[in-house]
Amino acid sequence: MDPAISAAALALGGPSPWLLALLGTLLATFAAAYKLGLVYQLRHQVNTQSPRHGGESVAEVLKAHGVRHVFTLVGGHISPILVASEKLGIRVVDTRHEATAVFAADAMARLSGTVGVAAVTAGPGVTNTVTAMKNAQMAESPVLLIGGAAATLQKGQGALQDIDQLSLFKPLCKFCATVKTVREIVPVLRKAIAIAQSDTPGPVFVEFPLDVLYPYHLVKKEILKAEAPKGLVGKLVNWYLRNYLANLFSGAWEARDISPLPVRMPRATKEQVQQCVELVSRAKKPVILLSSQVTLPPTPVEVLRAALEGLGIPCFLGGMARGMLGKDSPLHIRQNRKEALREADVVILAGTVCDFRLSFGRVLSRRSKVIAVNRDRAQLLKNARLFWKPHLAIQGDAGSFLVELSKGLKGYSCPQEWPQSLKETDRVKEKINSDKAEEPVERYLNPLKLLHRVDRLLPEDSLLVVDGGDFVGSAAYIVQPTRPLAWLDPGAFGTLGVGGGFALGAKLCRPESEVWILYGDGSLGFSVMEFDTFVRHKTPVIALVGNDACWSQISREQVPMLGSNVACSLDYLDYHVVAEGLGGKGLLLSHQNEEQMDDVIRAAQAECRGGRPTLINALIGKTTFRNGSIAV
Repeated sequence: MDPAISAAALALGGPSPWLLALLGTLLATFAAAYKLGLVYQLRHQVNTQSPRHGGESVAEVLKAHGVRHVFTLVGGHISPILVASEKLGIRVVDTRHEATAVFAADAMARLSGTVGVAAVTAGPGVTNTVTAMKNAQMAESPVLLIGGAAATLQKGQGALQDIDQLSLFKPLCKFCATVKTVREIVPVLRKAIAIAQSDTPGPVFVEFPLDVLYPYHLVKKEILKAEAPKGLVGKLVNWYLRNYLANLFSGAWEARDISPLPVRMPRATKEQVQQCVELVSRAKKPVILLSSQVTLPPTPVEVLRAALEGLGIPCFLGGMARGMLGKDSPLHIRQNRKEALREADVVILAGTVCDFRLSFGRVLSRRSKVIAVNRDRAQLLKNARLFWKPHLAIQGDAGSFLVELSKGLKGYSCPQEWPQSLKETDRVKEKINSDKAEEPVERYLNPLKLLHRVDRLLPEDSLLVVDGGDFVGSAAYIVQPTRPLAWLDPGAFGTLGVGGGFALGAKLCRPESEVWILYGDGSLGFSVMEFDTFVRHKTPVIALVGNDACWSQISREQVPMLGSNVACSLDYLDYHVVAEGLGGKGLLLSHQNEEQMDDVIRAAQAECRGGRPTLINALIGKTTFRNGSIAV
């Protein structure tokens, strides 16, 4: 202790230095005892005879939060969670790659409005999910990733598959945590799930060391030696290990609240909505740009659709918002967005971000009054005052904002000549696209013709998963989802390989729907093995592969710019045979049977209805349809 402090204490008649030193020692001892769990153990017992394990607590929390599926690739680190989940009626769906498990959980989250759950084993099992978790972050999907981990005492000691997992996920997730005792499982999971769904939704990561998941008798066997230790050091180590074990399981099976915590959500204020009401009421040429964020809870998509129809304002739809207005709505404008934005006097960015998809905001006119609404402040103001300027920037939920705006604008009618003129330009552009679909392509199928046929034969309840570059880019102009929440694309990250996982999650969430995957032949390579998963888990989907033997999205720019097609060439492979080998049905569609194109598509649909996942390998040629499209 500082002598000056001691002297001052004595001069003021305070406690003596030895008493202060004793108090400091007692406090330090109490802190150490608290850290070791000794204080907690005084009031909470260890049930050494209980056969229960931590995996049961995990499953109970998931069940209480409405989780019906856990996607996984099995590993010993997480086996207790999977076994307990199955016993509680949660369907455990195992995939052929950990990224697929996360993609499936992502799709489940988007379509169900609840958290999607994936569980993977430690080390490489966890690292295999990094891309999928980043995709979920950028797509604003509430995904819970459960990761196995080495036992706490073995961390940093060279245990199997032991790495610092949290450092990988902290930049990708809203919340990361390690569960250190069995009693922490419930509160940590409840917190993680609430955070995943609150504010701007996003992924969370919780890792479970082996010793918090397995039963007491197994953990004790691994931690404590059978023979009595010798020597003072040995006895001290043995005492520490026994105390560690007791703290690990103290109060483990006491009753705890497992119900969901409240979910926070930012909303526009009444004053902000009123400002927008006044602005839009004076508009002659308003436009709304909707993105995936408008499909988030709590606003049902049917309520939002009614609100948009009540407003009567022309809409451009992107991401999960595709299909929001049905297939033939007079308000849904699909073409010439850049030209429409040049003319618009009021633009509402409903969850839409001024990133590369809007040329970083440069596509917006300086004359337009821009109302931006977004849950995330960084996304709300991305590139603001650099290439564009918001007239009003509202941090809040875009879906509920539009519903309140519609209520405030009762009696308002958008001047009809404006949406009618935009719809007319749509018809002109789509006639050009239809004409291109009839142009002959040497030796192979015209991809546009194929996509038009698919669009015509899709049933009302179909759900589209898109995974690819050039072929999918063309499909976005031609194939139309017929209802809200019927289009799944990766989102802003542009990830290839989402197809198998997205389709798996979509089919399990919407078993009555006809689920299609529109693949490029390059992207198919990431998840074609999941046909085995589709077969084993009885999730029949239809995969349409636009097989042009090339990474065309890249080749289109690389060749004219750099004069080489290096690394862009593939082969016209027999992908339909691969599907057959994995237990599915494979169909070949080429120039030779082009006249039977509709029959082949209908045959695939019949196979799907019969319970068999099907792949159509369509050999397509090159067109000029997307010349000048952005590949980088």
